[in-house]
Amino acid sequence: MGTKPDEDPGFLDKVRANPTGRLALRIGIGVLGALVIALGIILIPFPGPGWAIVILGLAIWALEFTWAKRLLEFTKRHVKAWTSWIGRQSLPMRGLIGAVGAVFVAGVVWV
Repeated sequence: MGTKPDEDPGFLDKVRANPTGRLALRIGIGVLGALVIALGIILIPFPGPGWAIVILGLAIWALEFTWAKRLLEFTKRHVKAWTSWIGRQSLPMRGLIGAVGAVFVAGVVWV
């Protein structure tokens, strides 16, 4: 994250420049990302943006953790592939996939 000589370093770069700040940032990003992911996981079975919240938490982690950035890219690729595949299916097949998903979600909520 180098900067040009005439640029003012960003806030995160300033924090990372100090070992204590770097550790505090990693802990803060880790905790915040974990809380957002936990909320998303709790919300997955319900109608709404559960998976989007999980991906948001992963994006928060990706600010500071390389492994999370790779996992986020992997997730984006597979969500795009899945969305594209679903879009190519016939209407009855999409209905069947939706029904199976609804039964799964109902089962998770029931449990």
